[in-house]
Amino acid sequence: MRIEPFAMERWQSVWENRVELNISESGVEPMTLEELVGGGEALQRLLVLPLGYPQTNGSEETRAAVARLYPGATHANVLMTSGGSEANYVTTWALVEPGDQVVFVQPHYMQIKGVARALGAQVKPVWLREEWKWQPDPDELRRAVTPKTKLIAVCNPNNPTGAVLSEEAMDGICRAAQSAGAWLVADEIYRGAEREGSATTPSFWGRYERAICTAGFSKAYGLPGLRVGWVAGPAELVDKLWSYHDYTSIAFSAVSDRLTALALEPARHARIIERTRGLVRGHYPVLREWIARHGERITHVPPAAGAIAWLGWRGRGTVDEMAQALLERKSVLIVPGSQFEMPGHIRIGFGYNAEKLARALARIDELIAEPSAAAAR
Repeated sequence: MRIEPFAMERWQSVWENRVELNISESGVEPMTLEELVGGGEALQRLLVLPLGYPQTNGSEETRAAVARLYPGATHANVLMTSGGSEANYVTTWALVEPGDQVVFVQPHYMQIKGVARALGAQVKPVWLREEWKWQPDPDELRRAVTPKTKLIAVCNPNNPTGAVLSEEAMDGICRAAQSAGAWLVADEIYRGAEREGSATTPSFWGRYERAICTAGFSKAYGLPGLRVGWVAGPAELVDKLWSYHDYTSIAFSAVSDRLTALALEPARHARIIERTRGLVRGHYPVLREWIARHGERITHVPPAAGAIAWLGWRGRGTVDEMAQALLERKSVLIVPGSQFEMPGHIRIGFGYNAEKLARALARIDELIAEPSAAAAR
Protein backbone atom coordinates (compact mmCIF):
# COMPACT_ATOMS: atom_id res chain seq x y z
CA MET A 1 0.00 0.00 0.00
CA ARG A 2 1.64 3.21 -1.20
CA ILE A 3 0.13 6.42 0.21
CA GLU A 4 0.43 9.51 -1.98
CA PRO A 5 1.44 12.80 -0.32
CA PHE A 6 -1.48 14.62 1.30
CA ALA A 7 -0.55 18.03 -0.09
CA MET A 8 -2.85 20.26 1.95
CA GLU A 9 -2.20 18.61 5.31
CA ARG A 10 1.55 18.74 4.81
CA TRP A 11 1.38 22.38 3.62
CA GLN A 12 -0.59 23.42 6.70
CA SER A 13 1.30 21.33 9.24
CA VAL A 14 4.68 22.66 8.06
CA TRP A 15 3.68 26.33 8.00
CA GLU A 16 0.68 27.03 10.23
CA ASN A 17 2.75 27.56 13.37
CA ARG A 18 5.52 29.44 11.59
CA VAL A 19 3.62 32.24 9.88
CA GLU A 20 2.35 35.38 11.56
CA LEU A 21 -1.10 35.29 9.95
CA ASN A 22 -2.73 31.94 9.27
CA ILE A 23 -5.97 32.13 7.26
CA SER A 24 -5.76 28.57 6.00
CA GLU A 25 -7.77 27.01 8.86
CA SER A 26 -11.30 25.80 8.16
CA GLY A 27 -12.62 25.80 11.72
CA VAL A 28 -13.37 28.56 14.23
CA GLU A 29 -11.40 30.09 17.09
CA PRO A 30 -10.87 27.19 19.51
CA MET A 31 -12.64 27.15 22.85
CA THR A 32 -10.60 27.00 26.02
CA LEU A 33 -11.01 24.15 28.45
CA GLU A 34 -12.44 26.64 30.93
CA GLU A 35 -15.08 27.77 28.41
CA LEU A 36 -16.09 24.21 27.74
CA VAL A 37 -16.13 22.81 31.25
CA GLY A 38 -16.78 25.80 33.49
CA GLY A 39 -16.69 24.88 37.18
CA GLY A 40 -18.78 23.07 39.72
CA GLU A 41 -19.69 19.42 39.35
CA ALA A 42 -18.57 19.19 35.72
CA LEU A 43 -15.05 20.26 36.66
CA GLN A 44 -14.91 17.95 39.67
CA ARG A 45 -15.94 14.94 37.56
CA LEU A 46 -13.08 15.74 35.21
CA LEU A 47 -10.49 16.24 37.95
CA VAL A 48 -11.16 12.85 39.55
CA LEU A 49 -11.12 10.99 36.22
CA PRO A 50 -8.62 8.07 36.28
CA LEU A 51 -6.25 8.45 33.34
CA GLY A 52 -6.35 4.82 32.30
CA TYR A 53 -7.32 3.18 29.05
CA PRO A 54 -10.89 4.05 28.06
CA GLN A 55 -13.29 1.69 26.31
CA THR A 56 -11.70 1.52 22.89
CA ASN A 57 -14.82 2.19 20.81
CA GLY A 58 -15.95 4.93 23.20
CA SER A 59 -17.87 4.62 26.43
CA GLU A 60 -21.54 3.75 26.19
CA GLU A 61 -22.42 7.14 27.70
CA THR A 62 -20.44 9.03 25.07
CA ARG A 63 -21.66 6.96 22.13
CA ALA A 64 -25.24 7.43 23.33
CA ALA A 65 -24.65 11.19 23.46
CA VAL A 66 -23.42 11.18 19.85
CA ALA A 67 -26.33 8.93 18.82
CA ARG A 68 -28.76 11.65 19.94
CA LEU A 69 -27.57 13.68 16.95
CA TYR A 70 -29.00 10.98 14.63
CA PRO A 71 -32.72 10.24 15.09
CA GLY A 72 -33.35 6.58 15.82
CA ALA A 73 -29.69 5.77 16.46
CA THR A 74 -28.34 4.12 19.62
CA HIS A 75 -24.84 3.71 21.04
CA ALA A 76 -24.51 0.58 18.88
CA ASN A 77 -24.57 2.79 15.77
CA VAL A 78 -21.56 4.87 16.87
CA LEU A 79 -17.79 4.31 16.88
CA MET A 80 -15.63 6.98 18.50
CA THR A 81 -12.35 7.81 16.75
CA SER A 82 -9.35 10.11 17.07
CA GLY A 83 -10.70 12.96 15.00
CA GLY A 84 -12.82 12.94 11.89
CA SER A 85 -9.76 11.95 9.87
CA GLU A 86 -9.55 8.57 11.57
CA ALA A 87 -13.29 8.10 11.09
CA ASN A 88 -12.84 8.59 7.33
CA TYR A 89 -9.73 6.43 7.24
CA VAL A 90 -11.06 3.33 9.00
CA THR A 91 -14.32 3.52 7.03
CA THR A 92 -12.53 3.67 3.67
CA TRP A 93 -10.03 1.00 4.69
CA ALA A 94 -12.78 -1.39 5.77
CA LEU A 95 -14.95 -0.95 2.68
CA VAL A 96 -12.64 -0.54 -0.31
CA GLU A 97 -10.79 -3.41 -2.01
CA PRO A 98 -8.39 -3.42 -4.99
CA GLY A 99 -10.32 -3.03 -8.23
CA ASP A 100 -13.34 -1.37 -6.61
CA GLN A 101 -14.76 1.82 -8.00
CA VAL A 102 -15.17 4.87 -5.77
CA VAL A 103 -17.21 7.89 -6.87
CA PHE A 104 -15.77 11.00 -5.24
CA VAL A 105 -17.87 14.17 -5.29
CA GLN A 106 -15.40 17.05 -5.67
CA PRO A 107 -14.17 19.44 -4.47
CA HIS A 108 -13.83 17.54 -1.22
CA TYR A 109 -11.31 17.05 1.55
CA MET A 110 -8.84 14.83 -0.29
CA GLN A 111 -8.29 12.12 2.34
CA ILE A 112 -10.81 9.52 1.18
CA LYS A 113 -9.66 9.86 -2.43
CA GLY A 114 -6.02 9.35 -1.45
CA VAL A 115 -6.73 6.35 0.76
CA ALA A 116 -9.00 4.72 -1.84
CA ARG A 117 -6.34 5.04 -4.54
CA ALA A 118 -3.72 3.62 -2.19
CA LEU A 119 -6.00 0.63 -1.63
CA GLY A 120 -6.09 -0.02 -5.36
CA ALA A 121 -9.48 1.46 -6.19
CA GLN A 122 -10.40 3.40 -9.29
CA VAL A 123 -11.60 6.84 -8.18
CA LYS A 124 -14.05 8.65 -10.45
CA PRO A 125 -14.65 12.35 -9.75
CA VAL A 126 -18.06 13.98 -10.01
CA TRP A 127 -17.61 17.75 -9.88
CA LEU A 128 -19.83 20.21 -8.07
CA ARG A 129 -20.74 23.12 -10.35
CA GLU A 130 -20.02 26.71 -9.37
CA GLU A 131 -22.70 27.98 -11.75
CA TRP A 132 -25.21 25.87 -9.79
CA LYS A 133 -23.97 27.21 -6.43
CA TRP A 134 -21.79 24.12 -5.99
CA GLN A 135 -24.45 21.49 -6.57
CA PRO A 136 -23.74 18.26 -8.53
CA ASP A 137 -24.98 17.46 -12.02
CA PRO A 138 -27.41 14.55 -11.50
CA ASP A 139 -26.76 13.22 -15.00
CA GLU A 140 -23.00 13.18 -14.44
CA LEU A 141 -23.54 11.37 -11.14
CA ARG A 142 -25.73 8.70 -12.75
CA ARG A 143 -23.16 8.13 -15.49
CA ALA A 144 -20.34 7.81 -12.97
CA VAL A 145 -22.05 5.10 -10.89
CA THR A 146 -21.75 1.56 -12.28
CA PRO A 147 -22.32 -1.95 -10.89
CA LYS A 148 -18.65 -1.85 -9.79
CA THR A 149 -19.16 1.22 -7.61
CA LYS A 150 -18.44 0.24 -4.01
CA LEU A 151 -18.58 3.63 -2.35
CA ILE A 152 -19.75 7.19 -3.01
CA ALA A 153 -18.06 9.90 -0.94
CA VAL A 154 -19.55 13.34 -0.29
CA CYS A 155 -18.82 16.22 2.09
CA ASN A 156 -21.85 18.17 3.31
CA PRO A 157 -21.58 21.01 4.23
CA ASN A 158 -18.82 21.07 1.72
CA ASN A 159 -15.12 21.66 2.24
CA PRO A 160 -13.85 23.87 0.60
CA THR A 161 -16.88 25.68 -0.88
CA GLY A 162 -19.07 25.98 2.21
CA ALA A 163 -22.04 24.90 0.08
CA VAL A 164 -24.91 22.80 1.43
CA LEU A 165 -26.47 20.18 -0.83
CA SER A 166 -30.12 20.66 -1.69
CA GLU A 167 -32.59 18.03 -0.50
CA GLU A 168 -33.05 17.08 -4.16
CA ALA A 169 -29.30 16.58 -4.61
CA MET A 170 -29.08 14.49 -1.42
CA ASP A 171 -31.92 12.25 -2.55
CA GLY A 172 -30.30 11.89 -5.98
CA ILE A 173 -27.02 10.79 -4.41
CA CYS A 174 -28.86 8.22 -2.30
CA ARG A 175 -30.68 6.88 -5.37
CA ALA A 176 -27.39 6.62 -7.25
CA ALA A 177 -25.82 4.67 -4.37
CA GLN A 178 -28.85 2.40 -4.10
CA SER A 179 -28.75 1.64 -7.83
CA ALA A 180 -25.34 0.01 -7.33
CA GLY A 181 -25.80 -1.24 -3.77
CA ALA A 182 -22.89 1.05 -2.88
CA TRP A 183 -22.00 2.48 0.50
CA LEU A 184 -22.45 6.23 0.90
CA VAL A 185 -19.88 7.95 3.13
CA ALA A 186 -20.96 11.46 4.10
CA ASP A 187 -18.36 13.61 5.83
CA GLU A 188 -20.60 15.93 7.86
CA ILE A 189 -17.99 17.55 10.08
CA TYR A 190 -19.19 21.09 9.25
CA ARG A 191 -22.82 20.48 10.31
CA GLY A 192 -23.67 23.02 12.98
CA ALA A 193 -21.51 25.83 11.55
CA GLU A 194 -24.31 27.31 9.45
CA ARG A 195 -23.94 30.91 8.32
CA GLU A 196 -27.41 31.10 6.81
CA GLY A 197 -30.65 30.31 8.61
CA SER A 198 -31.23 28.76 12.01
CA ALA A 199 -31.64 25.13 10.99
CA THR A 200 -28.84 22.59 11.12
CA THR A 201 -27.83 21.14 7.76
CA PRO A 202 -29.82 17.96 7.03
CA SER A 203 -27.89 14.73 7.53
CA PHE A 204 -27.66 11.75 5.21
CA TRP A 205 -28.49 9.65 8.28
CA GLY A 206 -31.70 7.69 7.72
CA ARG A 207 -32.01 8.53 4.01
CA TYR A 208 -30.47 5.28 2.83
CA GLU A 209 -29.75 2.00 4.60
CA ARG A 210 -26.08 2.05 3.57
CA ALA A 211 -25.42 5.66 4.56
CA ILE A 212 -22.46 6.24 6.88
CA CYS A 213 -21.91 9.63 8.51
CA THR A 214 -18.55 10.79 9.80
CA ALA A 215 -18.08 13.88 11.92
CA GLY A 216 -16.27 15.26 14.95
CA PHE A 217 -15.45 18.27 17.09
CA SER A 218 -12.80 19.95 14.93
CA LYS A 219 -14.88 22.33 12.80
CA ALA A 220 -18.39 23.13 14.03
CA TYR A 221 -17.47 22.85 17.71
CA GLY A 222 -14.19 24.75 17.94
CA LEU A 223 -12.59 21.83 19.79
CA PRO A 224 -9.95 20.42 17.40
CA GLY A 225 -7.44 19.81 20.17
CA LEU A 226 -9.62 17.12 21.72
CA ARG A 227 -9.18 14.98 18.57
CA VAL A 228 -12.76 13.70 18.79
CA GLY A 229 -14.39 12.07 15.80
CA TRP A 230 -17.00 9.43 15.16
CA VAL A 231 -18.68 7.17 12.65
CA ALA A 232 -22.46 6.76 12.69
CA GLY A 233 -23.77 3.86 10.63
CA PRO A 234 -25.51 0.49 10.65
CA ALA A 235 -24.67 -1.38 13.85
CA GLU A 236 -23.19 -4.40 12.07
CA LEU A 237 -20.86 -2.19 10.02
CA VAL A 238 -19.88 -0.11 13.05
CA ASP A 239 -18.88 -3.30 14.85
CA LYS A 240 -16.72 -4.24 11.85
CA LEU A 241 -15.07 -0.81 11.83
CA TRP A 242 -14.16 -1.25 15.48
CA SER A 243 -11.90 -4.14 14.41
CA TYR A 244 -10.06 -1.82 12.02
CA HIS A 245 -9.88 0.86 14.68
CA ASP A 246 -7.98 -1.70 16.81
CA TYR A 247 -5.13 -1.43 14.28
CA THR A 248 -4.92 2.38 14.25
CA SER A 249 -5.20 4.52 17.39
CA ILE A 250 -7.00 1.76 19.37
CA ALA A 251 -8.87 4.44 21.36
CA PHE A 252 -9.12 8.15 21.82
CA SER A 253 -8.25 9.50 25.27
CA ALA A 254 -10.22 9.01 28.46
CA VAL A 255 -10.28 12.80 28.90
CA SER A 256 -11.73 13.30 25.42
CA ASP A 257 -14.33 10.61 26.09
CA ARG A 258 -15.51 12.43 29.23
CA LEU A 259 -15.44 15.85 27.54
CA THR A 260 -17.43 14.57 24.56
CA ALA A 261 -20.30 13.47 26.76
CA LEU A 262 -20.09 16.82 28.55
CA ALA A 263 -20.06 18.90 25.34
CA LEU A 264 -23.09 17.04 23.98
CA GLU A 265 -25.29 17.71 26.98
CA PRO A 266 -28.24 19.49 25.30
CA ALA A 267 -27.90 22.95 26.86
CA ARG A 268 -24.09 23.00 26.54
CA HIS A 269 -24.27 21.68 22.99
CA ALA A 270 -26.68 24.47 22.03
CA ARG A 271 -24.32 27.11 23.48
CA ILE A 272 -21.32 25.68 21.59
CA ILE A 273 -23.16 25.70 18.27
CA GLU A 274 -24.46 29.21 18.84
CA ARG A 275 -20.91 30.38 19.59
CA THR A 276 -19.68 28.86 16.33
CA ARG A 277 -22.46 30.41 14.28
CA GLY A 278 -21.80 33.76 15.90
CA LEU A 279 -18.15 33.62 14.84
CA VAL A 280 -18.99 32.53 11.29
CA ARG A 281 -21.63 35.22 10.86
CA GLY A 282 -19.64 37.92 12.59
CA HIS A 283 -16.39 37.42 10.67
CA TYR A 284 -17.70 36.75 7.16
CA PRO A 285 -18.53 40.44 6.42
CA VAL A 286 -14.81 41.29 6.78
CA LEU A 287 -14.02 38.87 3.96
CA ARG A 288 -17.11 39.75 1.91
CA GLU A 289 -16.16 43.44 1.81
CA TRP A 290 -12.62 42.56 0.73
CA ILE A 291 -13.94 40.33 -2.06
CA ALA A 292 -16.25 43.11 -3.25
CA ARG A 293 -13.28 45.46 -3.67
CA HIS A 294 -11.66 43.07 -6.12
CA GLY A 295 -14.45 43.10 -8.70
CA GLU A 296 -13.88 40.70 -11.59
CA ARG A 297 -10.57 39.45 -10.22
CA ILE A 298 -12.40 37.12 -7.80
CA THR A 299 -15.49 34.94 -8.24
CA HIS A 300 -17.25 33.69 -5.16
CA VAL A 301 -20.39 31.88 -4.05
CA PRO A 302 -21.01 32.85 -0.39
CA PRO A 303 -20.74 29.83 1.93
CA ALA A 304 -23.94 28.54 3.51
CA ALA A 305 -21.99 26.82 6.30
CA GLY A 306 -18.46 26.57 7.63
CA ALA A 307 -15.87 29.28 8.22
CA ILE A 308 -14.40 28.79 4.75
CA ALA A 309 -14.60 30.72 1.50
CA TRP A 310 -13.72 29.28 -1.90
CA LEU A 311 -12.56 32.00 -4.25
CA GLY A 312 -12.01 31.74 -7.98
CA TRP A 313 -8.88 33.72 -8.92
CA ARG A 314 -8.97 35.58 -12.24
CA GLY A 315 -5.85 37.73 -11.78
CA ARG A 316 -2.50 37.21 -13.47
CA GLY A 317 -0.17 34.52 -12.26
CA THR A 318 -1.08 31.25 -10.62
CA VAL A 319 -2.58 30.73 -7.20
CA ASP A 320 0.38 28.52 -6.28
CA GLU A 321 2.73 31.43 -7.05
CA MET A 322 0.56 33.73 -4.98
CA ALA A 323 0.46 31.31 -2.04
CA GLN A 324 4.25 30.89 -2.06
CA ALA A 325 4.84 34.64 -2.31
CA LEU A 326 2.44 35.32 0.55
CA LEU A 327 4.22 32.76 2.66
CA GLU A 328 7.72 34.01 1.97
CA ARG A 329 7.18 37.75 1.77
CA LYS A 330 4.10 38.47 3.85
CA SER A 331 4.03 35.64 6.45
CA VAL A 332 0.46 34.79 5.44
CA LEU A 333 -0.81 31.24 4.91
CA ILE A 334 -3.67 30.40 2.55
CA VAL A 335 -4.67 27.13 0.87
CA PRO A 336 -4.06 27.05 -2.90
CA GLY A 337 -6.78 25.32 -4.88
CA SER A 338 -4.30 22.95 -6.51
CA GLN A 339 -4.39 21.03 -3.22
CA PHE A 340 -8.05 20.26 -4.05
CA GLU A 341 -7.21 19.62 -7.74
CA MET A 342 -8.72 23.03 -8.63
CA PRO A 343 -5.66 25.22 -9.30
CA GLY A 344 -7.58 28.40 -10.15
CA HIS A 345 -9.04 28.75 -6.65
CA ILE A 346 -8.08 29.83 -3.13
CA ARG A 347 -9.47 28.65 0.21
CA ILE A 348 -9.53 31.26 2.94
CA GLY A 349 -10.62 30.53 6.50
CA PHE A 350 -12.39 33.32 8.37
CA GLY A 351 -13.40 31.66 11.64
CA TYR A 352 -10.44 32.74 13.74
CA ASN A 353 -9.50 36.27 14.87
CA ALA A 354 -11.31 38.93 12.80
CA GLU A 355 -8.58 41.53 13.29
CA LYS A 356 -5.90 39.11 12.07
CA LEU A 357 -8.11 38.20 9.12
CA ALA A 358 -8.30 41.86 8.12
CA ARG A 359 -4.52 42.22 8.45
CA ALA A 360 -3.92 39.12 6.32
CA LEU A 361 -6.25 40.39 3.60
CA ALA A 362 -4.44 43.73 3.64
CA ARG A 363 -1.16 41.90 3.05
CA ILE A 364 -2.66 40.10 0.07
CA ASP A 365 -3.51 43.56 -1.29
CA GLU A 366 0.09 44.63 -0.68
CA LEU A 367 1.35 41.65 -2.63
CA ILE A 368 -1.01 42.32 -5.52
CA ALA A 369 0.15 45.94 -5.64
CA GLU A 370 3.86 45.09 -5.80
CA PRO A 371 5.29 45.45 -9.32
CA SER A 372 7.44 42.34 -8.83
CA ALA A 373 4.63 40.18 -7.41
CA ALA A 374 4.47 36.73 -8.95
CA ALA A 375 0.76 36.62 -8.28
CA ALA A 376 -0.86 39.57 -9.49
CA ARG A 377 -2.78 42.30 -10.93
